[in-house]
Amino acid sequence: MIGHIHSVESMGLVDGPGVRAVVFLQGCSLRCRYCHNPDTWAAGGTEFTPEALTAKLLRFRPYFSRGGGVTFSGGEPLLQPEFLAEMLSRLRAAGIHTCLDTAGVGLGDYGAILQNTDLVLYDVKHHRREGYQRLTGQDMDRTLAFVEAVRQAGVPMWVRHVVVPGLTDGEDHLAGLGDYIATLPSVEKVELLPYHTLGAHKYEALGIPYPLAGVPPMDKTKLEGWERRLNERCRRTRDE
Repeated sequence: MIGHIHSVESMGLVDGPGVRAVVFLQGCSLRCRYCHNPDTWAAGGTEFTPEALTAKLLRFRPYFSRGGGVTFSGGEPLLQPEFLAEMLSRLRAAGIHTCLDTAGVGLGDYGAILQNTDLVLYDVKHHRREGYQRLTGQDMDRTLAFVEAVRQAGVPMWVRHVVVPGLTDGEDHLAGLGDYIATLPSVEKVELLPYHTLGAHKYEALGIPYPLAGVPPMDKTKLEGWERRLNERCRRTRDE
């Protein structure tokens, strides 16, 4: 069994609780207009066996002592389901906290993956079908199927949503996002991520037009009120 890995970050601080190793898997079928990692779309990457990647990750174990662990991201990690399931199983057996950072658009049966996942970071692209299609180039059916799999598995979820000026930053949009989040299972936290342009140079290097040319970065301070309100609503939902 071989996994195709874009990169490994040894001390991630924004990809789940604590200090984490983050494994970015190669491959993604979505074409999000704000994607900052177009270099993860295509097949390729560095090849790893589960044994080799596990050995590499366990070397970072001293960093995990304060509630950290390993997060699998991408690209879209669910596009390599067998390899991902094997890695999660090995890390769970080693006592490592496991986290899955995903848009929920993958292949295969999610059961073997979720049974060894401690936390899902769920990237909500859009809460309406037409908006999702416009933003990603695909329909919502596969991500909704993933949500149901998470519901059945009972895995806790953190929701993440990228806020883009003029695209996903309106009051009506964020209110609708709150309504959608209220339907999701086991949501513990909501993170609003401000759109940035740090990946724009990658499009030029790959010869791909940048879809949001001219759109300014999002001011994070403008999101603080909405993020607070969304998290307060999540707490009320959990307490009901």
